[in-house]
Amino acid sequence: MEEPWPLGPFIKADAANPCLAPDAATIFDCPLAGSVAWEAKDVFNPAAVVRAGKLCLLYRAEDTVGRFHGTSRVGLAESDDGLHFTRRTAPVLFPARDAQQAIEWEGGCEDPRVVERAEGGYVLTYTAFDGCVARLCVATSDDLVQWRKHGPAFGGDYAAWWSKSGAIVCRREGERLIATRINGRYWMYWGESNLYAATSDDLITWAPVMTELTMARQIVVSGASYAIETEAAALTPQVVLHPRPGRFDSALVEPGPPAILTDRGIVLIYNSANAATNGDPTLPPRAYSPGQVLFDPADPTAVIWRCQTPFLQADRPYEIAGQVNHVVFVEGLVPFGGRWLLYYGTADSLIGVATGPAVSE
Repeated sequence: MEEPWPLGPFIKADAANPCLAPDAATIFDCPLAGSVAWEAKDVFNPAAVVRAGKLCLLYRAEDTVGRFHGTSRVGLAESDDGLHFTRRTAPVLFPARDAQQAIEWEGGCEDPRVVERAEGGYVLTYTAFDGCVARLCVATSDDLVQWRKHGPAFGGDYAAWWSKSGAIVCRREGERLIATRINGRYWMYWGESNLYAATSDDLITWAPVMTELTMARQIVVSGASYAIETEAAALTPQVVLHPRPGRFDSALVEPGPPAILTDRGIVLIYNSANAATNGDPTLPPRAYSPGQVLFDPADPTAVIWRCQTPFLQADRPYEIAGQVNHVVFVEGLVPFGGRWLLYYGTADSLIGVATGPAVSE
């Protein structure tokens, strides 16, 4: 029985795919490393947004010189039809001699996701990687070219957490995906392995939704009497989605594109990996495939529906073999030209696009 997909079904645009590939000819004068072919090795995991009638991809690109499989930077490409792209010769978000250098160098700026503000401008979540810790960070822009970095999304004691993949909840207005408040606050899904939630008043500074751990109780005996002692309950990020043994998402779950508020609920496309043991036997171990989940708008931490099977799989040669084999990793989703366009990284090496059904106003 076919899944009742909240979004889709999506069909890979084989005539156009891969729609973006590495280019060793584009040279960038990196402020930290000098002249580099910044997108020579791989391009993958793009965000998507419509600006001035054009489909814009903000994509991750790697050079061949960084110690951690190449340094990552974010490039910008534009398209009139969403299938064929012209890119800028220089990246638009990259490690530099700025306040974020220590957390971005030399792993780089990875895996962008973009939404619009209601008042104008764009908010980008991305991963800063220093080679040891991946940190979810935020940047803002008015034109997709000049970006202001705001640093880690989580401050205080949480700034040093391993955190990544921030998918902000949006509403659709025409071809725009606009960050929207629920119960007075913005919401975001984030995390790798388990999936968590966070809230914000300004889309820049975020607070993880926390829950109390089970309190520890013990009986303490002293002579002929005893007492029950209870330790203070510690707080931990609340898990809102977790891997499932035996299924395509048995190893990990991770947010995909921005979540969308719909009549059915909050739709989140999520990425997942199949476990090497106790996973889905029909898929290769560690195969990455996307799924969909619905959260309750009255309580964005509560799941009201979750798919049983992935809606896309790595089954094209350029998805099966690459930097990381068997990967379809979705990060860009946008309504454009009367249909949904879904952009994904293929084997962490190239970029593909799939088309969905017509969107209604």
